[in-house]
Amino acid sequence: MEEHADTMIGSTGSPLAIDRGLEEELIGIRHHLHAHPELSFEEHTTSAFIAARLKEWGIPHRVGVAGTGIVVDIQGADSGPCIALRGDMDALPIHELNEVPYRSQNEGVMHACGHDVHSTCLLGALRTLWSRREEWSGHIRGIFQPGEEKLPGGAKLMIEEGVLDGVDAILALHVFPDLPVGEIGFRPGMYMASADEVHLRVIGKGGHAAMPHETVDPVAIAAQLVTALQLIVSRHAPPTVPSVLSFGYIRGDGATNVIPEHVELKGTFRTLDEAWRGRAHTLIRKKVEQICTALGGRAELDLMKGYPFLKNDEALTAKCIRIAKDLLGSEKVTELPIRMTGEDFAFYSQQVPACFFRLGTSSGDGRFTTGVHNPNFDIDDRAIAIGAGTMAGLALGLLDQ
Repeated sequence: MEEHADTMIGSTGSPLAIDRGLEEELIGIRHHLHAHPELSFEEHTTSAFIAARLKEWGIPHRVGVAGTGIVVDIQGADSGPCIALRGDMDALPIHELNEVPYRSQNEGVMHACGHDVHSTCLLGALRTLWSRREEWSGHIRGIFQPGEEKLPGGAKLMIEEGVLDGVDAILALHVFPDLPVGEIGFRPGMYMASADEVHLRVIGKGGHAAMPHETVDPVAIAAQLVTALQLIVSRHAPPTVPSVLSFGYIRGDGATNVIPEHVELKGTFRTLDEAWRGRAHTLIRKKVEQICTALGGRAELDLMKGYPFLKNDEALTAKCIRIAKDLLGSEKVTELPIRMTGEDFAFYSQQVPACFFRLGTSSGDGRFTTGVHNPNFDIDDRAIAIGAGTMAGLALGLLDQ
């Protein structure tokens, strides 16, 4: 694997050409970003660091877009279409457990979803495209985006500030420990689910647990709700439409001998169909009201509509697959299954043709296989040059077409 990656990265004259000096610099950038993570919409140090690298390389850019976002515009030798490349910058509220020199220095904050890698790959792609700008025609827009992990989503805010104006297509990559370094994955069409949040407060009447007849037990009501709401997916959703309704948080603050006044539940609803999404919201509200009323309690329900579904434009993705096979070899390009995870890149995919693909980050020898959003997540650094080169190669291939 090492030998193949070396040959691929060093293929002079190829759109994938990331020389050794730049590769080492990019690894250093990724380690710096990983060691200094910042939460959604708080990426001030991250943004300043990225802007400093762009300035150092002479690449034109604008800062302060949607708060901490950065937009890069590179014009080629002649006019042509505009291809946008996006990388997100924010981290997660997770305490890192990795014992590495670049371990997070910000307690309780970690790049556990690989956004440090995404931003680094985008930096590498932009530097490569900038250095070869006399060789291609068209326009490249780089989007360093804040707040992917938190509603309303940085993508939505950047779109509102005009980052898609004049854009003909947009691409983004995401780390994927299920694939080894050197491989990438695509899925044309529907790929990722919409992601809504369910915040529910069940209100009853607290009292002594030994005298439940004098209370309205919100714990018992909450238990009924968790079970009954699952039937919305299993008995109302069309069998052909993937759907998930899960509750990951429940809190009552009672005791062994205390029935609490209220219970809080938090969960997520996800699907791949907008019509069913709307109907499910109605059914959730109706079921909550019916059960709480029947059992003598009441509820405060907040159904927060989150990211839409992510659909990869089929024609664009087919082109990207062909280009990727030319760059990497057909055996290194794989087809991905549908995922029920959410991603705010979906906002871009609702506006312009989009392609969201996956970058292999495991070593193929059992290392770096931990999933994202885990305190032990990390990547094989060889993936960085491959990700940067692939982004640049796809952009150039699309401009050529």
